[in-house]
Amino acid sequence: MLRSVRDHDLPVMRRWRNHPRVRAASFATHEIAEEEHLRWWEAVRADPSRRVLIYDHHGVSAGVVTYAGLPCGPASWGFYLDLEGLERSGDLLRAWIGLEKAAIAYAFGPLGQSTLRGEVLADNAPVRLLHRRFGFSEVDSYQRDVDGVPRDVVAIQLKKGQA
Repeated sequence: MLRSVRDHDLPVMRRWRNHPRVRAASFATHEIAEEEHLRWWEAVRADPSRRVLIYDHHGVSAGVVTYAGLPCGPASWGFYLDLEGLERSGDLLRAWIGLEKAAIAYAFGPLGQSTLRGEVLADNAPVRLLHRRFGFSEVDSYQRDVDGVPRDVVAIQLKKGQA
C-alpha cells in the first residue's frame, strides 16, 4: 500500500536512502545530510509535478516511491527500500515485488497516467530484470553523469494495459 509521507517519516526515509547499496544504485551517490534532505522535502512538497509516497509492506513502512512529470505526464518514477530492515526480516523480495505492483497501480489509477517511465543504471541487473517481469520495455540507453562519472543508463517504459 502507498500512503502520504508524514513528517515523522523523514528521518527513516533519509536513513534508507543513505544505505550504501541504495546510494550505489542512485544517480546521486553521496551521503545525504539532514539539511539537504529537508531542503529536498520542502521543494517536493511545494511542487505539484512531483509526488513522494511511503510504501507500507504488511503494515510496516518499507520503502519510498517518487513520481515526477505530473499531472500531464508521462510520469517518471523511482523507488528505494529499507534494505537493512527487509533483509533482517527475510521479506526483501516480497516487499520489492509489492512495491512495484503498488507503484504501477497508483500511476495508472489515482495519478491517471497512461505511460510510466523510469531510468535504471545499466549495471543494475536485478532491477532491470524485475521491471521486465512487470512488463516494462527498455526503450533507450545513454550515458549520464553520476557524481561526475559517466554511467550507462537504460530508460524504461510501461504503457497502461501492458502491466
